[in-house]
Amino acid sequence: MAVPKISALAITLNEEENVERYIGDLWFADEIILVDSGSTDNTVENALKFPKVRVVHRAFDNFSMQKNFAITLAKNDWVVFFDLDEEIPKALANEIVETVKNPKKNAYFVKRKYHFMGKKIRFSGFQTDYVIRLFNKNYCRYNDNLVHELIITQGPTGKLKNPSPHYTYKSFDHYTSKLHQYSALQAQMLYNKGKRPNLYHFFFRPFYRFWYQYLIRLGVLDGKEGFILAYINAFTVYKRYLNLWLLYRKIN
Repeated sequence: MAVPKISALAITLNEEENVERYIGDLWFADEIILVDSGSTDNTVENALKFPKVRVVHRAFDNFSMQKNFAITLAKNDWVVFFDLDEEIPKALANEIVETVKNPKKNAYFVKRKYHFMGKKIRFSGFQTDYVIRLFNKNYCRYNDNLVHELIITQGPTGKLKNPSPHYTYKSFDHYTSKLHQYSALQAQMLYNKGKRPNLYHFFFRPFYRFWYQYLIRLGVLDGKEGFILAYINAFTVYKRYLNLWLLYRKIN
């Protein structure tokens, strides 16, 4: 049976450490398109070593618009859209190929296996971390979230069996800077909705986030890494509302 052609998409910014491994994982794709938002390292040069790769430059505004723009560039109906800090093991790649031969759904979730500070995280809320990574572009688009964007699908969705290892942690500073960027974008989303921060948001919400992730979502079972993750994410919630407060101060 002929395999439908697959387009592989990604957005990039200073990913020279990951880009060659990422492209190697995509041996099954017929085209690979990277939308780069101004890398200052060797991301683009390393990517263009591969004949199937096309790099398109676009200034970054937010994650959803960047990814939806990438989708418009795909020549093929079936798309894989992984982040560069996610791996595509051979078993998952083979499952993707077999799935698109006779697809029963319009989009497929992949379970991510989260790694942090060199340790595989089994709990802390990540035990249910499923994200759409394979989809038919005719039925799917990212929503309007500036960050933590989600694919909106028309029609049924399914789950692939094989997971994707997720290595979001490069260093402590890199990880926290990424979360601070997310906080700023989340604050902008709340500001756009007219949401105003109050003492509840500054005190209760971070406190609740820590204990929810550490106890209810069993981060305590991930050892010191689980504690660190809960602490960082609680501070990120605080930073979100601090950024929101600063937006109102700036306007007024």
